[in-house]
Amino acid sequence: MFERHSAACVAAAEALAKLTQGEGDSATLVTAILDREHEADEIIRQVLNEVRQTFLTPFDRGAIIGLIAAMDDTIDEIHACASAIELYGLTSFEPEMKIMAQQVLVAVKMIDEGLPLLRDVVRNGARLHEMTARVVAIEGEVDLIHASGLKASFAKARDSGETLQFLVARETYKHLERIADEFEDVANQIDGIVVDHS
Repeated sequence: MFERHSAACVAAAEALAKLTQGEGDSATLVTAILDREHEADEIIRQVLNEVRQTFLTPFDRGAIIGLIAAMDDTIDEIHACASAIELYGLTSFEPEMKIMAQQVLVAVKMIDEGLPLLRDVVRNGARLHEMTARVVAIEGEVDLIHASGLKASFAKARDSGETLQFLVARETYKHLERIADEFEDVANQIDGIVVDHS
């Protein structure tokens, strides 16, 4: 179920990356993200139901709930970002936004590749720890890109007097940065499981 949820996250992140790159029809991409978010919501309900009904879980119930909740927060924030883009009719994206969306995709794919390793946490602990460290590093890179992009956007708006455009850009940057915060939380949850089983 973690892997199915992660596949939905990857599909949503791919659609968001395409959206910011101007590839494909924006309405279709936003709809695809919404569909993946609904799919993920159904999976989290299944996970919570299984946790309630299963006597022996593969690892601590709290860790299972924490991980699936963090994964769900990631796709929820991807959806919130796409919704904001649609709401404000944003069709032109600043270079930093495009880079942030690509970094989101890289991190989400890395998590997706790591989740099957949870099937044998003890044997795969070192690899999982390396993966989570890289995901956390990507979050730090996204923070720097966020600050740089926001600063450039503000300077441009100040010089041109386009305050409204800056507000829309700031909202988009905020959502992209929050996605990074959420996938960092996923990495931390996975690392916690590794530590508990080492």
